[in-house]
Amino acid sequence: MSAMASLLFHLLCCLTVFWLLPLPSHSADPDPLQDFCVANLSASISVNGFPCKPASEVTSDDFFFDGFTQEGNTTNTFASFLTPGNVLSFPGLNTLGISMNRVDFAPGGINPPHSHPRASEVGVVIEGKLLVGFVTTNNVYYSKVLTAGHMFAIPRGLVHFQLNVGDGKALAYTAFNSHLPGAAIVPLNLFASSIPNEVLTKTFQVDADLINTIKSKFRP
Repeated sequence: MSAMASLLFHLLCCLTVFWLLPLPSHSADPDPLQDFCVANLSASISVNGFPCKPASEVTSDDFFFDGFTQEGNTTNTFASFLTPGNVLSFPGLNTLGISMNRVDFAPGGINPPHSHPRASEVGVVIEGKLLVGFVTTNNVYYSKVLTAGHMFAIPRGLVHFQLNVGDGKALAYTAFNSHLPGAAIVPLNLFASSIPNEVLTKTFQVDADLINTIKSKFRP
């Protein structure tokens, strides 16, 4: 290969790399255009997020959150409790493209099948033993039993769950690349919403009595 051809080849490779490099770096939320934008949650307008609190009203407390210091109350249908650390509870996260959850599990508790439409997820088990799994859009199931110190990753938008398979309590922390990842909880979406019984009976190939029995489990 001549020197000129070699130079052109390397130049083409560099240009290709520089063109591709920015693509995977995009987070789920837009990049911020200032040092911070503490959310003004009481603002009357919102355009795909929250407007900024005036800088003169920002305090140190806007950048600190103590919501994870207390164990969640797991006395509920799923025997688990999720404490969110997103922009709604921690306004300093606004525009930063990050958030976290604390998830407490009683013995046998489950964080039921759900998905996050606006973020990928990583998590770490702090205490106990959790079965963590997700299903791809091709219905391929991936799972593993994790103990303290083990991490997991859930691709954006895929249905996933965590189940306490240990003898005692369990605790996990999860993190997201969005300040408000959202959560579509499968059993609640299907059986605690106003989807007509006709749709559910045809979908699951069961009679209306069974659908009504399942719905009764999720009524307030």
